[in-house]
Amino acid sequence: MEEKKVKDLMIKLDDYAVVDIDATLRDAILALEEAQKKIEPDRQPHRAVLVVNKNKRIVGKVGHLAFLKALEPKYEVIKDIDKLSRAGVSDEFISTMMDHYKLFRADFQDLCRKAMGIKVMDVMHSVGESVDEEAPLAEALNQLIVQQTLSILVTRDGKVVGLLRLSDIFDEISGCIKNISD
Repeated sequence: MEEKKVKDLMIKLDDYAVVDIDATLRDAILALEEAQKKIEPDRQPHRAVLVVNKNKRIVGKVGHLAFLKALEPKYEVIKDIDKLSRAGVSDEFISTMMDHYKLFRADFQDLCRKAMGIKVMDVMHSVGESVDEEAPLAEALNQLIVQQTLSILVTRDGKVVGLLRLSDIFDEISGCIKNISD
């Protein structure tokens, strides 16, 4: 049996949610909703929107967590709270910090109203790493794990043609494990 390649599992760029760098979070949510309609029934839903610059080059990604963090601008003050956790800072200390900055104390509707106008460029995560569409899935899986990311850009001759998501590789591995007989 021939080994599957990245191109066998990637989502084509045309089928993914993409917005301009000047778009708002509202624009991104609408683009994500529209892209969800194109997903094949057996695939997991999209959990991010890609961001392109004026040259139509992909420069960033806005995932679910970035959307939610954008609701509370004060997160910018304590920015990388996840790094504190990984560095061994206690949950109690982090909780005290969050109480001090009074995060998410405003009315939920007000938070959403304010977030509508936030630009994706202000909350996106930069992307740059990629994997060639002809690469074996094991190579892509290694990159996803090393980079600790949920997706990676897929290229052909240096041009982005799609996105490979960790969820799709997980589904593939799960299926393979279930179908292996002793």
